[in-house]
Amino acid sequence: MIDPASKRVRDQEEFSADTALKILVVDDEPAIRDIFEAYFRETTDHTVFTAENGREGLEIVCREKIDCCFTDLSMPVMDGIEFVRRVHHHDRTIPVVVMTGYPSVDSAIATLRNGVVDFLPKPVRMDQLRTVIHRIMRERALFVENLLLKEEALRNERLLKINEELTEKIKEVETLNLILQKLDHAPNSSDLLRVLVNLSGEVTACDESHFCVLTEEGREAAVIASFFRSPREATPDDGGVDRGIIRKASKEGIPLLIHGNNGNGGTMAIPLKIRSKIFGVLVSVIKHGRRQFSERDLYFLNFLSEKAAFSIENLALYENIYENVFSTLYAFVETIEARDPYTKQHSARVTQYARAIGKAMGCSQDEMEVLNVAGNLHDIGKIGIPDRILLKPGRLTDAEYDVIKRHPVIGSNIIGHFSMWTQEQEIMRHHHERWDGKGYPDGLKGEAIPLLSRILAVADTYDAVTSDRSYRKKLSDETAVKIIRENAGTQFDPGIAGVFVDLHERREWRSLCRKVL
Repeated sequence: MIDPASKRVRDQEEFSADTALKILVVDDEPAIRDIFEAYFRETTDHTVFTAENGREGLEIVCREKIDCCFTDLSMPVMDGIEFVRRVHHHDRTIPVVVMTGYPSVDSAIATLRNGVVDFLPKPVRMDQLRTVIHRIMRERALFVENLLLKEEALRNERLLKINEELTEKIKEVETLNLILQKLDHAPNSSDLLRVLVNLSGEVTACDESHFCVLTEEGREAAVIASFFRSPREATPDDGGVDRGIIRKASKEGIPLLIHGNNGNGGTMAIPLKIRSKIFGVLVSVIKHGRRQFSERDLYFLNFLSEKAAFSIENLALYENIYENVFSTLYAFVETIEARDPYTKQHSARVTQYARAIGKAMGCSQDEMEVLNVAGNLHDIGKIGIPDRILLKPGRLTDAEYDVIKRHPVIGSNIIGHFSMWTQEQEIMRHHHERWDGKGYPDGLKGEAIPLLSRILAVADTYDAVTSDRSYRKKLSDETAVKIIRENAGTQFDPGIAGVFVDLHERREWRSLCRKVL
């Protein structure tokens, strides 16, 4: 069915007496059709279409943009009542005037129900036509205007509803994104569980939330992470957690939503599964106020628990792989140091010193972790240096020194096989660069050298000077500090060298090193 309001707004301006119209006359009497056609042609600018029955008239209505119709009631093929019904099914704004010589009550009622706007008795007085047309077109304009207002109201109502639905969807997507982002940033399993209970407080109106780990038999539960909306509610024990709800959730293996009395308060319990085995339950509780959990809250916490379980499994696997890989690589470092008894524990001490400098400079926890890996593995590339060069007691030739200078690249390439240590790989590669650009392997200069590499360079030099080597005995702390001070701005970053020297002068060096371990 054609949308009459939008159609008429596009196709027709407000009606006036001089408006040229398209008029359809439907009558099985040729004389009447001829009279109408002759009258309108001679006295107006209207275009007249004629049809001898309702079927022909309907074809014209569907083909042309008819403005008003005059029709007889009694016609062959399709009578006037059926014609009127179908016209208004096609376009309910087209006014129809019925012409009949013998109107009955039944036919009048039938036509009026189908949208007839007027009756003209036969024989039709032609001098009345212009008045009739003017009146019905005015009424039609008001009818279209009402339709426009109604359809505009309906359209606004639909838009408002769609807007509300979109707003809810956006909030839902934002909540799900918040969950995914915060879970992804948890560095380890214990932090992830704290994120889990804190997120429960962000995405629901709970007063508190707890994560409980189950025993092997699933009979007992220990609370290992908690969220309290009000710090005053926080207690050192876990007596507020309903053990019965935990047992029920773990036994049934499905999320539970339990409403409080009179629709106030309530508890949600979501089991967390790893490889189909329940290892804990997330419990969120509303204790205060006239509030309760909704099914939407249950959906969010179930999504949160599923993603947290997946992340915990991945973190556990990653942590296991990480520890195994690090242990294996550090075994290589110990093998290198075992080849040279003069450098035993060198990597561990360099790491200790680098972390002490980093802490004094305010390095982040992530940077401290990078220093830990890079420091312990910084000389792993020496595994590729022949013993005749690595352990040579005398001065190295230029060619031998060129071989030694390969070890940062070799070590960096070894670490490069593990995608988890991209930053550590870069730090190890550049720990022999110099502030003045005369270092190796890439001749980087100044701040183009990574910050942690510059820290590692100071720590590495300090330990090298204060350790026994195959070609010399160790030197004193004072000598090491003097070397670093004198080479600040050439070999070393002057700022980092200054921090190191300041730590020594304030006698904090040894204590800081012990604290960082």
